Amino acid sequence: MDTFIYILVIINVLNLIYLFGLNTIYLLTSLLSLSALRKYARRLKSLSIEQLLTSAGAPPISLIVPAYNEEATCVASIRALLSLQYPDYEILVVNDGSQDQTLKFLQLAYDLSPAPRMAQANLPTAAVEEIYHSKKFPNLWVIDKANGGKADALNAGLNYAQAPLFCAIDADSLLERDALLRVVRPFLENARTLAAGGIIRIVNGCHVENGCVTDVRLPDKLLARFQVLEYLRAFLSGRMGWSVLGGTLIISGAFGLFRRGAAIEAGGYLTHTVGEDMELIVRLHRYARDKKMDYDIAFIPDPVAWTECPESLKILGSQRNRWQRGLIETLFQHRRMLLNPRYGRLGFLAYPYYFFFEMLGPILEILGYLSILATALLGLLSWPFFVAFFLVAFIYGSIISIFSIALEELTFRRYQNKGDLGRLMLTALLESFGYRQLLTLWRVQGVLNLLFGKRHKKQWGQMERKGFATATDPAPVQGVH
Repeated sequence: MDTFIYILVIINVLNLIYLFGLNTIYLLTSLLSLSALRKYARRLKSLSIEQLLTSAGAPPISLIVPAYNEEATCVASIRALLSLQYPDYEILVVNDGSQDQTLKFLQLAYDLSPAPRMAQANLPTAAVEEIYHSKKFPNLWVIDKANGGKADALNAGLNYAQAPLFCAIDADSLLERDALLRVVRPFLENARTLAAGGIIRIVNGCHVENGCVTDVRLPDKLLARFQVLEYLRAFLSGRMGWSVLGGTLIISGAFGLFRRGAAIEAGGYLTHTVGEDMELIVRLHRYARDKKMDYDIAFIPDPVAWTECPESLKILGSQRNRWQRGLIETLFQHRRMLLNPRYGRLGFLAYPYYFFFEMLGPILEILGYLSILATALLGLLSWPFFVAFFLVAFIYGSIISIFSIALEELTFRRYQNKGDLGRLMLTALLESFGYRQLLTLWRVQGVLNLLFGKRHKKQWGQMERKGFATATDPAPVQGVH
């Protein structure tokens, strides 16, 4: 019995240290973000992106849009891409063997017909069955291929892309019209830039017209509001801060810009992982460092992609389970980076953070909750420890979330409605009471699934799409069913 109690005490203390360390890291990255965002905002006031494009030249961009069963959103999403403010870009939609009406909807909406197109690279992929070209829009192409998974679809797009830069986005995402103008800036200012990512925002609850978000509002459902807050914290408090430190290990697969040549030389997207977006970024770091290149991988806070988030616990749990498995697969794929002097701050700061706090942390956290419950049931839970745990796990965590909202208000202020801002603040206070624990549980399930045989398959994450159409945005695909 004494040994059991001793183990409980150790787990409780380690969990308290972990939660304090995690929140403190978020606080530090938030402070770095605050300083960086203010400098960025001041710089934008004196910088004309259009003038920069004129002086530096606008490099052509290939937009690669992998799609699988995206009939609800594909037409509106492509419509938004066709209206982007950028002088020279092409759109390559890669239909990865969809089982729904995705291809038919695109054919009817954009008048597609078969057309020849020469491959520029030879990354291995599932068979390409047909290539279509739009008669209405000369820069729109659709690659129809056998199902191979998202990474395989991205590699197919890379094979047929012709521009020196490529932008990988999800088919259920909407890019703001100036998003390419903004995300290309690091490539114009710094020839060393290999990749840059923008911010992802939640479109649920927003008003969309003609593929453009016209009124930014919070979702009605609490589960979706939790994710709005989570995305603000992850991007404005997390990724912005890590970018300042030179430790960007993740660029969201929903919106990222890359040098095509470097991505192909590094091997393209890895197809036997569910975390292909993070894995490519980590591999680009290793590729550049192994070749002793002077390079940069950046996060840009103002180019925006809007995406739907899950509104059911089942779909959200499956998504977070998949994300955790992808994280683990990537970290183990590149485990030699851990504390390796060859990789500098990546090896000593960024990689250890993801390894100990993002990969192993959820296991310790869930054990900590169980341990505290067992300690309380045994009548051994001291009030000083309980107060300390409550302050660190709940109050400290809520403060970090509120800081993220403050960063949003001080910089971009997308949520103009005061009622929405109040609800977002309330969401920050509620987040630690149930939602955080669910996320931890789903992430631990991801660890267990990976350990006990749930490996990557040629599949896509399942999402119930509601679509972006509104009363003023008639769908051009009526009568297809």
